[in-house]
Amino acid sequence: MPKLKSHSASKKRFIITGTGKVKRNKAYKTHILTKKSTKRKRNLRKPALASDANAAIIKQMLPYK
Repeated sequence: MPKLKSHSASKKRFIITGTGKVKRNKAYKTHILTKKSTKRKRNLRKPALASDANAAIIKQMLPYK
């Protein structure tokens, strides 16, 4: 069977943890930050886990991770 190609954008955005969960960064942290509170921006720094439905799709895009 031939090798599968990994999805390049997904490689940059997601990390598969040791237990097989998918870690992602939160959205809404790039621009228009003046109107967002300090607490909100601080909470956006923390990574989050992808939902189970999305994680299954992401794992297909990253076959060797």
